[in-house]
Amino acid sequence: MAKSKQRVLLSGGSAQETETAFYEALQKGDLDKLMACWAEEDEIVCVHPSGPRLLGHTAIRNVFEAMFAHGGMAVSPQRVMRMESLGSAVHSVLERVEMLTNEGPHVGWIVATNVYQNTSQGWRLVAHHASQGPKDSDVSDLDIHTPATVLH
Repeated sequence: MAKSKQRVLLSGGSAQETETAFYEALQKGDLDKLMACWAEEDEIVCVHPSGPRLLGHTAIRNVFEAMFAHGGMAVSPQRVMRMESLGSAVHSVLERVEMLTNEGPHVGWIVATNVYQNTSQGWRLVAHHASQGPKDSDVSDLDIHTPATVLH
């Protein structure tokens, strides 16, 4: 069975609007809308917590397709810090993830960096890098304002 290659048009003229569309697609499990947020260049990259570096559309699409097998994901961006210039934008995001576990509802945190470029198609995601945040943490524990003694 051939996969639909229907092109989803992404409206909006800013990196922030593209980011909003990205998280909406995650929540709805809309693979076509999610992939429309990505740039068409081959050099796009995605890293999920404890996962490998995914390079290019095919690898990224395949992983999100598997993630959406049971529907959307309860992920919402929180406390976004934006650094933008004429042609690129970097957003540091705390992702609030709601999960249903054997013990009941649970909230987890992911620390993510989203990088956007202003392409001929508009603002598109070129990199998404996510790391596991502290477990059972309040969001206030996720921001550190003094340097740590160990960086890696």
